[in-house]
Amino acid sequence: MAMTHRERFVNCLTGKKVDRPPYTMMWSPWSFAWQRWQREGCPFKDWDELRRHFNVDVPPLVIPVLCGCAPHMGWQRVLEENDEWITYLDSWDIKRRNLKANESMSEFLKFPVSDRESWEQFKAERLQIDHPDRLKGNWLALCKEWMNLGFPIQLGAFPDTTLFGGIRWMLGDEECLLAFYTQPDVVRDMMDHLTNLYLYVFERVVAEGVQVDVIHIWEDMSGRQGSLISPAHFREFMTPNYARIKAFANQCNIPLMSVDTDGNPDAIVPPMMEGGVNYLWPMEVAAGTDVSDFRRRYPELALMGGFDKRELAKDKRAIDAEIERLRPAVAGGMYMPDLDHLVPDDVSWENYVYYVESMKKLVGAK
Repeated sequence: MAMTHRERFVNCLTGKKVDRPPYTMMWSPWSFAWQRWQREGCPFKDWDELRRHFNVDVPPLVIPVLCGCAPHMGWQRVLEENDEWITYLDSWDIKRRNLKANESMSEFLKFPVSDRESWEQFKAERLQIDHPDRLKGNWLALCKEWMNLGFPIQLGAFPDTTLFGGIRWMLGDEECLLAFYTQPDVVRDMMDHLTNLYLYVFERVVAEGVQVDVIHIWEDMSGRQGSLISPAHFREFMTPNYARIKAFANQCNIPLMSVDTDGNPDAIVPPMMEGGVNYLWPMEVAAGTDVSDFRRRYPELALMGGFDKRELAKDKRAIDAEIERLRPAVAGGMYMPDLDHLVPDDVSWENYVYYVESMKKLVGAK
């Protein structure tokens, strides 16, 4: 008998018996890739319609409660715009500038926090733990519907549920890294406060009877060279707060605690796991990560991702080779195959369709 989406997801990633591994088409295309596919004959109006067409597994659905800045003022509050650029404030009050002609990382112009005084002001004005907007909306009705349908449910998501990522949002990349040395008390207070905020929201969701399957933390704290902070700093600043979140998960029978970081996180996997993380993604191949290697060295750690997105731009033979590279990890369990990030615009519609159909065959999906 076929499992529900929730049963298949949870059982696969906790090492229990499954009818087959899940495949969810987790990573969508960048907007320029989607525009290319439309020109090349993609008949679907949006990503949700495309996923329904391929009849893939339902990924964990994120409960729409507010864990970031409150009130949420939108992702893009435009300050200035011309034919070439758009300058705006994002949902964390970061001033950014983006090119219009292509997709790339923003140019970060100004961050909301610089020192203890500005942190205390930002905390009071934008990160109030009990702000009424945090639990507004129809999230409970949605959760009841998802539970009835047998869908997996997730608490936490990009860009708001994060410890290291939150420090980056508030201080800036370089300033964040320096602050571990120059303002450690501020960094510690930031991470403690964010954890208090998340647990406040999480506790109230679970108190309403929602069966949560995964708590997710977005970090993006690694690159090709490895982690952006040392394992010692991770253990000092982050592992204790991760452990608090994990204790809550255990108390509420939430089986999975996941982290999303690009790059190669190998050096910080041990302190992550010490804090309770048991699910890691997306396993970026360009940074040197390999799912079979991680499965061998971290047998208690579930994984997702690991298909080199760069191979999609080549040909069907390259896609086939990447499928075969992942086959042993799929057979070994506790692994959900998928791309290692969003689909770039050098990927044709024909190649993408071939990739999805090949992935479905890999996991035995119809």
